[in-house]
Amino acid sequence: MGLFKRILKKGRFAQAAPPLPESELEAATFRGSFQVRHVDTGSCNGCELELSGCFGPVYDAERYGVRLTPSPRHADGLLVTGVVTRNMEKPLLDAHQAMAQPFVVIAVGDCACNGGFLKDGYGVIGPVSEVITPDAYVLGCPPKPEEIITVLRRFGGR
Repeated sequence: MGLFKRILKKGRFAQAAPPLPESELEAATFRGSFQVRHVDTGSCNGCELELSGCFGPVYDAERYGVRLTPSPRHADGLLVTGVVTRNMEKPLLDAHQAMAQPFVVIAVGDCACNGGFLKDGYGVIGPVSEVITPDAYVLGCPPKPEEIITVLRRFGGR
């Protein structure tokens, strides 16, 4: 019971978010809530591990108004990880076409941005830019959760 009382007394333990520059706040596409649909088009799951960290209790991307949504119809952004494989080209295009305007496409990880080390595979089309046009890129293999959250905050404006 002592731990519960301490939690109620101290409140939430989280690091304060670094402030966004004013230019990025003014250029934010979506004010407040930013719903994101994640599509894995053929990755090694390294980026997915970092994404789960972004929405976990340590980084807590939801405190900035960013939420994952299971439906592209409810999403403001499409978050794509992995190199686009032949089997995932149509599902990616279907998710892209199902989204309401305006929306953004964010390529996360080296594979989604430039093909990474999987670009020469026999079942691989290439990076996301060969199928749809991304609005933002998050480089890294895998990218750090701080970098992913910074890009998500840029569009959410919080």
